[in-house]
Amino acid sequence: MGFAFIIIIRILFITCMVFIIGYVFGGFSKKKSLTTITKIATILAIVLFIAANVMLMRMAFMHHGQWQRCGYQHEMVSDSSIDKH
Repeated sequence: MGFAFIIIIRILFITCMVFIIGYVFGGFSKKKSLTTITKIATILAIVLFIAANVMLMRMAFMHHGQWQRCGYQHEMVSDSSIDKH
């Protein structure tokens, strides 16, 4: 479920970037409606960037704890087997 949200956020982020680049390098600044959409896209791009980072960090910390415990158990097994020999 989280992976689908990340894909959706990235697609919306790319769409926002298209509007911003169109405003800077294209003719979007000449039409009032495209200028308004670009302003909204700029704010949305900032929000989506923050949201994507929050989701990726939550996923990274969630999986980090599981791998850390797995490695710790593995080290304990290898340490105890060394002490017995």
